[in-house]
Amino acid sequence: MPGSKLFGLFGARRLPAEVRTALALEPRERVISHAHTPGGDYHVATTQALHLPGGIRLPWHLMDKAVWDEKGVTVTMTDGAVHRALLPEPGLLPETIRERVTASIVASRHVPLGARGGVRLVARRVPGYDAPQWEFVFDPGLDPADPGLRALAEQALEEVRRSLGV
Repeated sequence: MPGSKLFGLFGARRLPAEVRTALALEPRERVISHAHTPGGDYHVATTQALHLPGGIRLPWHLMDKAVWDEKGVTVTMTDGAVHRALLPEPGLLPETIRERVTASIVASRHVPLGARGGVRLVARRVPGYDAPQWEFVFDPGLDPADPGLRALAEQALEEVRRSLGV
């Protein structure tokens, strides 16, 4: 019944078939939630990524953080890239993004690397891999290309892996 509250709650939330078809979904990837933008586009959360208009695919395991405000979300990726999405009515996207990013993290430890700062060692579940994939997130001001710093981070990673059994 188009006029009923149930239709408004459930019928209006259905992702249009043409939007679903246009998504470049991986095998076994399925849609979880979505939100309609003021410009008529859709942001779609799937089991593996957040899909933005224009074919932009942000895999959960590559997201560092997502910050919401009254206008939408700002997503920062592990490589530092930032994506802004205007979503005045985000629907279930905030909960979905939080759950999917959190579920991708197996372990996260910050390890000091001297007086200048440290590194966050993060193990994440990555689709297609049985073992978690580790990444280094160096504190601001530290050069990830510095071979000495990298060696310290590798040593710290081995100690963390041994202590966690991961």
